[in-house]
Amino acid sequence: MADAFSNVIELADSGDAASELPQVLGRNLRRLRTRQGHSLERLAKLSGVSRAMLGQIETGRSAPSISLLWKITTALGVPFATLLDSQKVQGTLVLRRQHAKILTSVDGKFTSRALFPFDAERKVEFYELRFAVGHTENAEAHAPGTIENIILAKGQLEIRAGQEAPHHLSEGDAILFEADVPHSYRNTGDSETIAYLVMTYVEAVG
Repeated sequence: MADAFSNVIELADSGDAASELPQVLGRNLRRLRTRQGHSLERLAKLSGVSRAMLGQIETGRSAPSISLLWKITTALGVPFATLLDSQKVQGTLVLRRQHAKILTSVDGKFTSRALFPFDAERKVEFYELRFAVGHTENAEAHAPGTIENIILAKGQLEIRAGQEAPHHLSEGDAILFEADVPHSYRNTGDSETIAYLVMTYVEAVG
């Protein structure tokens, strides 16, 4: 079973946001790594991502795979979206669809759209997920205590968490599961699947 997270990240956005993604990732990774006192060598050992790749990400020369980003954020103990943080938000914010940050696999069979502002600290993240027909998306284990709450807005979805038997969702169904184990999502229907994910962390991170 192919892991779609092995595909290179692409960012759908208007203006210059797409071209700025490698620089945003690099700046945030360097800030988080040094704040926690990690050398590139130590973070490489913690995350399983090579020192060379970490260096390329930090200097903005590489747009890594989603799988690598999950490994890095898990090793750092921060939410995935922290690496995409490009602004501090105060007061009311309208998140326009045309300006959304959308991560997608190269083959276009999976997309993840952040539906929350990237402020400094948070315990909850909110995403829109889209799966092409027949597509399976594999996810690494998140930080200990992480909970995923998913509601299926359209289509059919099979979810596997750790060693549990698969759970099958139909339109309107919701599921809550511990996501600190490897897990996967599979579109078992004959049309695109759309789901909304609320990810909750034990402690505020960011």
